[in-house]
Amino acid sequence: MERITKEIIVEFISKNEIELASTHTRLSLPIINRIFKKMAANIKIPPIKVDGNFICDGHHRYVASLLAKYPLDRISWITTSATTLIDWKTVSFDDGDWDTEEEVNLRNRQDADYNNVPIEKIIELLK
Repeated sequence: MERITKEIIVEFISKNEIELASTHTRLSLPIINRIFKKMAANIKIPPIKVDGNFICDGHHRYVASLLAKYPLDRISWITTSATTLIDWKTVSFDDGDWDTEEEVNLRNRQDADYNNVPIEKIIELLK
């Protein structure tokens, strides 16, 4: 399975119109890759939260869904007036993993429960 790199994301952003705006200046590549692998294996992913045309929660899921051509559900949400929209062309993609091992394990268990599949199936997808 393809590994998502900064170059792949930057090229995608430069060649495509991105429907939803970002409110984050940085995202983690390892998180995007884990989500992408799950989406590519048709694991159902929880919806993202949006307010109009911008993302309130779910930036990593959104980027992964664009690259995987995965139909991602959305939930309407309300944000504060302090929210700043960020041009996707200025978002940086960090090689560091922002999730601890415990957070990765928790998300994997949540995804296994959400999909009613054994945790081992989720773990196998991420290898």
